[in-house]
Amino acid sequence: MSSDIQVSVGSDYVATVEICRPPNNFFSTNLISSLAETFEQLDQDDRVRASVLCSQGKHFCAGADFSGHSEGNDTLGLYAGAVRIFRCVKPIVAAVQGAAIGGGLGLALTADFRIAAPESRFGANFARLGFHQGFGLSVTLPELVGQQASSDMLFTGRRVKGEEALGMGLCDRLVSLGELREITSSFTREIAKSAPLAVESIRKTLRGDLADRVEAATLHEAAEQASLSQTEDWKEGIKASAERRDPLFRRK
Repeated sequence: MSSDIQVSVGSDYVATVEICRPPNNFFSTNLISSLAETFEQLDQDDRVRASVLCSQGKHFCAGADFSGHSEGNDTLGLYAGAVRIFRCVKPIVAAVQGAAIGGGLGLALTADFRIAAPESRFGANFARLGFHQGFGLSVTLPELVGQQASSDMLFTGRRVKGEEALGMGLCDRLVSLGELREITSSFTREIAKSAPLAVESIRKTLRGDLADRVEAATLHEAAEQASLSQTEDWKEGIKASAERRDPLFRRK
């Protein structure tokens, strides 16, 4: 198991999977692969019927680290890990504190439910970086909040705070930050009280071919990202983000 992840299993059939890369919990290919491996192992563990996905620090996952100090990411490997998470069979409930941005939003949408706080922020800021969305968001975001709301988030790159996120269905419950972990765990225990074979069967029916559609989407997303990463606008978007200013895109 990766040192970036801590896993505990309670007597209540609930596992807690905690990302330990505070304060921002930037993702990496290795982290997502390790999460996939973790959930695959929990699928085989009869002590577990549902899992809480949470993070240490200020943010749930602030996406990719573009500071130049991060480990290199293999996009196809990263997305292969994401697809593996979608193929897991037991329910996952995410506790989303702080930011779930870019690929961090994609990670939050691998879960069946998201419980957030008023301070939580959800964002798909790819276009503000001169980039194309990834992590299967082309499928998961419209399916969750609809085409129009998805277009709004993807075209503008704006961040959606907790109250609005609840109203649009981006999160399922809104609780105080201090109660976030406790209430997320309590809700997950309610799932774990149901018959596990029935829950897994129902989940499989409801999700249908979601994992296959996400896999197809990530292949397209990766190709679009590779193309746009060669543009001057992409370089400007990253530079402007690092300098905390509005980008000056030139369609180049």
